[in-house]
Amino acid sequence: MASGFDGFPKEGLDFFRKLKKNNTREWFQPRKQVFDESVKAPMLELIGAVNAQIVKFAPEYVVEPAKSVYRIYRDTRFSNDKTPYKTHIAANLPRQGMDKHAAGGYYFSVGADEIEIAGGVYMPGPEQLLAIREHIAANFKEFAKLAENKTLVGLMGAMHGDPLTRVPKGFPADHPAAQYLKYRRWIFYRSDLDPKIAATKELLPEIMKRLKAMAPFVNFLNEPLVKLAAVQKAKTLHDGF
Repeated sequence: MASGFDGFPKEGLDFFRKLKKNNTREWFQPRKQVFDESVKAPMLELIGAVNAQIVKFAPEYVVEPAKSVYRIYRDTRFSNDKTPYKTHIAANLPRQGMDKHAAGGYYFSVGADEIEIAGGVYMPGPEQLLAIREHIAANFKEFAKLAENKTLVGLMGAMHGDPLTRVPKGFPADHPAAQYLKYRRWIFYRSDLDPKIAATKELLPEIMKRLKAMAPFVNFLNEPLVKLAAVQKAKTLHDGF
């Protein structure tokens, strides 16, 4: 397993710059080999390097690189923007054994003009949403300490949550954790890193120190979700007999 990463080649980052100006199938298809060799292959190498380090503090998130990397093709069905390709390449690090939106995880992407790193729970279903809120309500001091950790906030900025205007039903309006209970997602993300580091050895350590800083926060969110998944699995097995 790879332990280091030298950065994306100039050809790969140039590919994205040109793709932004020529986002058509007619332009992309003759250059797909450039994408495969100078963008996708380095991204798989980067994921392997992340695996080699994340195993030390979050082994549940070691993933098979080929399954982690997102497709370059955009889903244009519900978008006014019909350009067919993304102008970045991204990876998702979900928790092993959990459905994509049933637990917290990590994400990072690289483009010619932007590097994004994120972690947390992004699109929880109704059951997961309730489980997280109940967990936060019961352990609000611990959660606040994690969410407001100076090192984490310094590296990732403040937590994002797309909050409701009111505390959800079932929780007192004056609950000490009211501000967090309003959230519909609990995520940290950063997209203002210097894009020039994508071509250097600095990229991997910049990603890793942020993933490591987010790990206690992600683990907290996953505590009730892992329990919920186990209950759901047991119920499914029971109903099957």
